[in-house]
Order: sequence, then structure tokens, then C-alpha cells
Amino acid sequence: MLEHEANANANSTHSKTTGLPRKRFYRARAHSNPLSDSHFPVPISPGQVDYSVYYPQLFPSPDKFDGSKRIEFADVGCGFGGLLISLSTMFPETLMIGMELRDKVTEYVKERVVALRSSNPGQYENVSVVRTNSMKYIPNYFEKEQLTKMFFLFPDPHFKEKNHRRRVINLHLLDEYAYVLREGGIIYTITDVEELGVWMKSCLEGHPLFEAVTKEELEADAVVKLLSSATEEGQKVARNGGQTFQAVYRRIAPCVSNCEKH
Repeated sequence: MLEHEANANANSTHSKTTGLPRKRFYRARAHSNPLSDSHFPVPISPGQVDYSVYYPQLFPSPDKFDGSKRIEFADVGCGFGGLLISLSTMFPETLMIGMELRDKVTEYVKERVVALRSSNPGQYENVSVVRTNSMKYIPNYFEKEQLTKMFFLFPDPHFKEKNHRRRVINLHLLDEYAYVLREGGIIYTITDVEELGVWMKSCLEGHPLFEAVTKEELEADAVVKLLSSATEEGQKVARNGGQTFQAVYRRIAPCVSNCEKH
């Protein structure tokens, strides 16, 4: 208890002097079991999501939310929020949210966003984070065709074959992602594990509602450059000279996919 209080005091002192929380006090296991039960509130439906909790400056109270502006970007397994912070200023008019299962990591991102909002008035009001299990509750947060971008950066590879069902990219879950992505919406994935990279690309390639983004489009997309540089995991891979494997796919209309398949 005394050690915990000392850490909390040290973190508080650091936050007052630098404005940002220290990661060392929010460390958790690298990954969590997405199939285990966790205890946190989950909205019954997307209409029950309280935007005033996540974007208080834009929606000071629940009754101020008229539905005209909704979340468009979702970073699934957002970690310490590096990608979200970069995207926030790149797309200042777009609401985005990180979805993270680990409680300490989620708390860190919350504190980080609060600190950034305080030190940069008028900025970072469009970014937030929620502690949830995205493998179970994606439909609870997003309406049909609501999102324009989804990110899956350096997800848990779940190496053992018996644990492949825990992978956040699989054919079953792609059905849900296709449901919440509007036509033309993009799924961005990256990993430093070649076998997982092949798996994710194979799943996306085999799904009738996704097609690969062309090389020319990838080169022109500023977001792609952030996949390997904006997150703690990506920076670590770069420092170690590691290789990464990307799969970026677009949500397409059912009639297009049926025509192509036949």
C-alpha cells in the first residue's frame, strides 16, 4: 500500500511538472485474454453511448448530443494511445476513440488526453478512450456503416493454434467490422510477426466485403506512415531493426464483391 501511494505521489508530481502521466506507473501485461469476462459498463446499443463522457468540450451534457457528429475512427487495442494522439491533430474535425481491454493502460490514455487538452486549449477534444472488449462489444458502440477507419496495430499474435480464435482479425469478426464500416472505409493492420501478418492478410483477402488498397493509394495515404511510427510497439520494432507486415483493405459493396467472385 505504501509503495502504491509513493508511486501515485511520484506520478502526480511528474504530471504537475510535465503535464503528462508517466507510463511506468501504468504498466500492465502486454496482452489480455479477450475471451475472459471483465467487469465494466457496456452500452446496450450505440444509441446509449454517452458522448459527453468522451468529448466533454464538444458535448457538455448528454442532451447536447444530437447525433449529427459521431465517432468515425476506432483504434482497436489502442495501447498507450500514440496513434490516436497523432491522428487527433491530423483530423481535428473527426471524432475518434481507442478501445482497450487493460484497465491501467486505459487509465493512462485518459490521463494523457486530459493533460494534452489542458496544455493545448482547443486541441485533442476529438479523441478519447474506452475500456472495453472490442471482440465482444463492437456492435454496442457503433451503428451500421458508422466508421470510416479501423486500426489493428501490433495485435496479440496468440501463437498457439488453439488460441487462434482469440485473434482480433478473423473471418467471424470481419463480419462485424464490415457491418460498422461504411462503404469505402479502411481497415489498417500491421504486425512484426510474419505468420500473423499472413493470417490477417489471408482473412481480409478471403472476405467478400473487403478488397486490398492499391500500392499507389497506400503511398498517398499519410495515415499509413503512422502505422509503424506512432505507437510504442512500432517504435520498438524500428529500434531493433525489425520487419513489419501490413495489410490495408477497403470495405466494398456486396454487389461489387459478388460480381467479382462470379
